[in-house]
Amino acid sequence: MSDWSALSTVIADAEATGARLGVSVITPSGARFSHNGAHPFVAASTVKIAIMIALFRQIDAGRLSLDQMRPFTEADITTGSGVVMNLHVGLAFTLGDLAYLMMSISDNSATNMLIDTVGMDDVNTTMRGLGMARSALGRLMRGRPMLADESENLTVCDEYVVLIQDLLAGKVASPASCEKMVALLETQQNDRRIARYLPRANRPRWGSKTGSLPGVVNDIGFIMTDHGPLCLAVCVEKLEDALEGEAMIGRVARAARAVA
Repeated sequence: MSDWSALSTVIADAEATGARLGVSVITPSGARFSHNGAHPFVAASTVKIAIMIALFRQIDAGRLSLDQMRPFTEADITTGSGVVMNLHVGLAFTLGDLAYLMMSISDNSATNMLIDTVGMDDVNTTMRGLGMARSALGRLMRGRPMLADESENLTVCDEYVVLIQDLLAGKVASPASCEKMVALLETQQNDRRIARYLPRANRPRWGSKTGSLPGVVNDIGFIMTDHGPLCLAVCVEKLEDALEGEAMIGRVARAARAVA
């Protein structure tokens, strides 16, 4: 049996500060750990994984193409993470460009352009079809907390950790599309969360999608081990310090990796 005691201690120490954590882990052997794993957390940008999958499933169906062009309009400009909001209106992106910007630097304008192209309803239908009963895309990316008249974007760690496992296994879309999506996860530029304590020399393959809002720091992804992929979904809320939240996720991933 897997010994999760060290991971449980890391979580308890983190929650002693007043934060609340959701943690779901699947080891290469299939062993599972869950702490608040069924609780819906504010997704922030982790919902972009589901948007990416909905995009590639439409590509598999022949409805879209990564080479398809999408012009950047004034209506697409939004606040929060990314660089597209600072570029000139009229610039045209391929859907492949937008997917890269969404996953690598969590660009909100690029994400909203993809939501507009794929359809919010289709993203949620895709999640339901993949067995994600409570995770949801409720609103566009705005780089701020939800307003009173909006629906929230929600992440359930137990659902997302299985989604990552199935993505790595080539089950959520065609094998070719799954391979491309895993590669997009590996373009993640924030290595201060799941990858925080990975060795710098001979660093193992890893990929993830982060999410951040005031008081919220998340990361969902995988780390390759000698025995196969370690899949992790970690959400932290009620934070005073975002940098400490990143360190909490790093400590969770390090403890989980010791079990794998």
